[in-house]
Amino acid sequence: MHALPVLPGLRLDSPVLAAPMAGGASTPALVIAAARAGGLGFLAGGYKAAGQLADQIRDVRASTGVFGVNLFAPNPVPVDPAAFREYAAAIAPEGDKYGLDLRHARPVEDDDSWQEKADLLLADPVPVVSFTFGLPPKAVVSALRQAGTLTLQTVTSAAEARLAADAGVDALVVQGCDAGAHLGTFTPDPPARVPLAELVASVRAATGLGIIAAGGIGTPDAAAAALRAGASAVMVGTALLRSDESGASAVHKAALGTAALGSPGVAQTVLTRAFTGRFARALPNAFTRAYGPIAPAGYPALHHLTSGLRKAAAADGNAELVHLWAGTGYRDAEAGPTGEIMNGLSDVV
Repeated sequence: MHALPVLPGLRLDSPVLAAPMAGGASTPALVIAAARAGGLGFLAGGYKAAGQLADQIRDVRASTGVFGVNLFAPNPVPVDPAAFREYAAAIAPEGDKYGLDLRHARPVEDDDSWQEKADLLLADPVPVVSFTFGLPPKAVVSALRQAGTLTLQTVTSAAEARLAADAGVDALVVQGCDAGAHLGTFTPDPPARVPLAELVASVRAATGLGIIAAGGIGTPDAAAAALRAGASAVMVGTALLRSDESGASAVHKAALGTAALGSPGVAQTVLTRAFTGRFARALPNAFTRAYGPIAPAGYPALHHLTSGLRKAAAADGNAELVHLWAGTGYRDAEAGPTGEIMNGLSDVV
């Protein structure tokens, strides 16, 4: 075993880490499997109550002490009330199919139980905590570090990296624009399309903090390229969505498998805020095509608006109304044990 400079104190065999994937994909079983493969996995605190997160931490701790937790830092994008009503009316016919009244929905603006989950991690410290969507208060970063927790911040540019360094975090997760699901930008706008290796090099020059590279990494060569650019480790998400331990819905896994077998250029991926009001990368479907062009900015209001619809469609096996999050490396995502997938990605590292 060896210590990665970006994660001092943790003895890891591999520089390949499992990304936190909110919404169910990052199960305790996946996090445990990542640790057994010599890497590190993250529980996704997003969309969970503090009690649910505490239960998952307990489940992971029963098998390993090597893991992390990710939180969505409060950085809301309030929705325009008129735009919300117009969008709710536009997608209402989709809800009608499942007996959901979306026409009369009201915007829900919350902070994802931020304080309760921050308090949990301060009262019961874990080895690593990462933040996405924005910077946490400096006081929280300082308190976590004093408790012995390594703190990581997701950034998408050198400018964000400088702000994160000023906030006092230990290291950075540098997320390229090819990443699947939500982009970790501090603003509602998508980042400039910069190759991951170039982004890593620019962030390294800007801060000197340790770097974990993420976004579009689906092959050993892609992982090796990120490390050569200056990252100490890489983080993969889409590559694990079809794994045995993944909690992604059956319809999501099936769509990824079908897309991976398709002809190059047929599926691709799209950046859309149709489902949540915040840009995220996904496989295109009927919902993204119809509503992506008219979806207003507004997170988490649109997330709450479409949540019931997405759950109903997933249960119905209807891939056309589900958020099929996927990075650009989705064609390399394979079914099988998490450990085998992660070990395969580190073959040339």
